[in-house]
Order: sequence, then structure tokens, then C-alpha cells
Amino acid sequence: MAASNASNQDDSASNGNSTIQLDQMSLADLDQLRQSEEGRLQAFSQRFAQLKQAANRIQQSTRAVEQVTPASDGKNILLPLTESLYVPGRIKEPTKLLVDIGTGFFVEKNNKETIQYLDRRQKLVDANAENIAKVIEATKTNLQSIQMTMQGKMLEIRARQEGMKHREAVER
Repeated sequence: MAASNASNQDDSASNGNSTIQLDQMSLADLDQLRQSEEGRLQAFSQRFAQLKQAANRIQQSTRAVEQVTPASDGKNILLPLTESLYVPGRIKEPTKLLVDIGTGFFVEKNNKETIQYLDRRQKLVDANAENIAKVIEATKTNLQSIQMTMQGKMLEIRARQEGMKHREAVER
């Protein structure tokens, strides 16, 4: 959705974008649209933050895999049972890693395959974050257009009210 104070509807129809004529909307409709866009902005901002967290987790996983080498065989480590509970363990086969590929499925991969998989996931997450960042910017632009139109309409209403007061004062 693109918000516009004045636009050519023929252009918007031909390129597939839907354009809303803000100048033709009532103040109440503009306020409802503003609230809708604010909700949309909040949802996309939360999704963007989630993607950034996922990207950080992938980077941490990549660094961890890079530290596991054949020389790590027999090395003592702490295994997380929860975020705050660990048990001691020992690396038995440093060239065999179990990779969580989602929905509870794990695949055995070697270090190189694991890093390749994590790189693919990183690229996907980064691309999604970039797309959402563009949507966030467009939504912010829409909000600014809506707010400017609302301010203009409120100024028109005040001007009409002042004009009516002035006319009443003159007629007395």
C-alpha cells in the first residue's frame, strides 16, 4: 500500500501498486489508517529484531563450529541442558556434528558441510531482514504522509471554525 496526497491512479493500476488517496479520506478514516500502519510497523519491527537475533545465533554457531577441529578430540566441554543448566562432557568425534535443521530434525554433517549450511541460512536470514527493512521504511513513509494529511485537515477545520467566528462577529 502506498499513501499519497495526490497521485495518478492510472499509473498505480498499471504497475500493480495500490494507492490510497489520503486527501479524499475523512479525519476519522485517516486516524484508523494511521493506527493500522502503526500496528503494521510494530509487527514488522518485531520480526526484524527476531531476524537479527537469528543472524547472531547463526554467527555464534559458525564461530563454534570453526573452533571444533580434529585436535578437539577428547577435550572437556560443558553441554547445555537449558539456557542456565550445563553438564560436563567430552568431545568424542569432532568431525561429526548434529545440525538442527528445524522442527526437531537433526542431520549429521562434517565441519565443512555444517559451515556451508550455516552460510546458506545466514544469507537467507540477511535477505529476509533486508526485505523487511525496506517494508519498515515504506511504512514509516506512509505514516508520515498520513500524519501530514491529518495535520492539514485539522488546520482546514480550525481555519473554517475561525472563519465562521469571524463572520459571526462581523454580522453582529
